[in-house]
Amino acid sequence: MRRRLGQAINAEAGELGAALAGFALFFCLFCGYFMLRPIRESMGIQAGVEHLQWLFTATFVAMLLAVPLFAWLNSRVPRRQFVDWVFGFFCLNLLAFVGLFAMAGDNLWLARTFYVWISVYNLFVVSLAWSLMADVFDAPQAKRLFAFIAAGASVGGLAGPALSALLVETMDAAGLCLLAALLLGAALALKHYLMAWREHTGAGRPGAAPSESPRQPVPGNPFRGLTRVLGSPYLLGVSAFVILLATVSTFLYFEQARLVAEMLPERDAQVRVFGIIDFVVQAGALAAQLFITGRVAQRLGIRVLLAAVPMLMCLGFVGLALAPTFAVLAALMIVRRIGEYAFVRPGREMLFAPLDAETKYKAKNFIDTVVYRGGDAISGWAKTLLDTLSQGILLVALVGAACAALWSVLGWHLGNRADRATEERRGPR
Repeated sequence: MRRRLGQAINAEAGELGAALAGFALFFCLFCGYFMLRPIRESMGIQAGVEHLQWLFTATFVAMLLAVPLFAWLNSRVPRRQFVDWVFGFFCLNLLAFVGLFAMAGDNLWLARTFYVWISVYNLFVVSLAWSLMADVFDAPQAKRLFAFIAAGASVGGLAGPALSALLVETMDAAGLCLLAALLLGAALALKHYLMAWREHTGAGRPGAAPSESPRQPVPGNPFRGLTRVLGSPYLLGVSAFVILLATVSTFLYFEQARLVAEMLPERDAQVRVFGIIDFVVQAGALAAQLFITGRVAQRLGIRVLLAAVPMLMCLGFVGLALAPTFAVLAALMIVRRIGEYAFVRPGREMLFAPLDAETKYKAKNFIDTVVYRGGDAISGWAKTLLDTLSQGILLVALVGAACAALWSVLGWHLGNRADRATEERRGPR
């Protein structure tokens, strides 16, 4: 049975346990996050759809303050303990929100604070989890196993919205935050297993390509992630890819929030709707991750993972310009999110697998947090400007199509470079 399961997920001898642990770790993270995401969306609406660009800007500012602090910690704490510190910090944050929601659940400023906090929390813990995976598995293992590991996120994304929709009335926001804290603690336990496995079968095993010891802090100052990105054309390309991704996502997100606010004024109804949407998206992403992503990566390369979804988005925006209806917008939103979880995110993480620890932890974290949320903030204001110039969705759709086309071209270029690097490391067959 173990052999058959290993074959099904492309795991070789000795890799099945680590692949399952990575799957479970992402399940815990995403189940907890997606329980809270519908609450975040409803609180964003409570704070005012017309003010969403301010929340995006506040999130970006929070990232600018947080990233140097986490980078400083990364330079002081051994790499194998860094995740403990970060996850532990966010566990304490969740417990604080348990008390705040119990005392003042309807407070507008609490809603705004939670919206910004969870937007920071999500990117930090997910980015750090993928940094961990890129550290635990070497490049060939990543290409075979990351699709299955990412499926853990989709299963968690299925369970989280379902639990949120079922429990929101009985547990309310405070109870869901407590449950998310427990899941984050379980993810931390799985991390310890993975770091132990790394030393004898993963990227740190005898005979593997040399890598820095996780028993030492990642070298460099707190701003090393920024300087690494600015000094590398490759990382600048990854940053541009992330900004274009954020732009396309933000345009669609703002339209979704506006329509839901118009149709459903009550918070519990909004939480249920967002939970149902998340459930549908994660079901589609899971099917793709289990049966399509890994095979596409092996046979067609990372370039197809990174370029196919943006091209579909380009065509979808053109369709939205020609037929600006809610049905088209909903379909485009679902395809975008399924594609990101099933293809774009695993492909993006594969770009970092062969790089050094400083890039995996500092430069990658800078891109996943500051660059991503900076793209959110800029595109949020750009969307607001486009709305003032046009009385419909036409202009937004055309700009979105152009951004998606650039996103696709850049994805093909970055993926092609990563595929060539992988082939060079393998050598002649």
